[in-house]
Amino acid sequence: MLFDTHAHLHFPEFAGDLPAVLGRARAAGVGWMLTIGTSVEGSQAALALAEREPDLYAAVGIHPHDASEATEAAFEELRRLAESSEKVVAVGEIGLDFFRNLSPREVQLEVFRRQLDLARRIGKPVLVHCREAHAETLEVLGAEGVPAAGGIMHCFSGDAEVARRCLDLGLLISLAGPVTYPNARNLPEVVKLAPEDRLVVETDCPFLPPQPYRGKRNEPAYLPITAARVAELKGRPVEAFGARMAENALALFGIRPT
Repeated sequence: MLFDTHAHLHFPEFAGDLPAVLGRARAAGVGWMLTIGTSVEGSQAALALAEREPDLYAAVGIHPHDASEATEAAFEELRRLAESSEKVVAVGEIGLDFFRNLSPREVQLEVFRRQLDLARRIGKPVLVHCREAHAETLEVLGAEGVPAAGGIMHCFSGDAEVARRCLDLGLLISLAGPVTYPNARNLPEVVKLAPEDRLVVETDCPFLPPQPYRGKRNEPAYLPITAARVAELKGRPVEAFGARMAENALALFGIRPT
């Protein structure tokens, strides 16, 4: 059984066929899925979906793209959502995105710090987005500290040195579809150096499909392709290593398998 640690199943891309998407995921051996909020409204939708499906969980947070919309009322609503249901297992997707810069950098930094503080206060792990901002993200995490509950560097895109620093901070490293791409230069080395208990996998669907589905909508049923590549790089059978990565996620999120 696999755990998709980062999906956006409440996004409009899945509105027309979500039951079929979930059915394919379950048939493919995906036992747990985490749907991630990127705004207050998206976090509300993520939780509503998770509460309807026994194998779905939710994370609540404000993505750096939407940081400009983070009011005091928004932070309070995130706290309320996080404390309202056991289905909320993390704060995310939070972090920095200096590639698209859809919110001013200083605003992104402040909203990132505020949400790290929120996660610390409510005892939840964090899901960190980092694009073209590794130095700044690591600086914030180093200064603020990763919450005691831990967290994941989502869709890892750095090199081995960045990976080492993330591991030193106590974060898990998550691999997505790009690890399967022929031009994935740094990711194979990252997988090889990371301890087995610090790796997880994700789809980030509907984005970043693995190599056989590039150009198409991603979905959790494709997670076994990514898991197989990570297991191959580790020199482990995919069944055993996929289960190990799921155990890592379950432990981080405090989920007891039923």
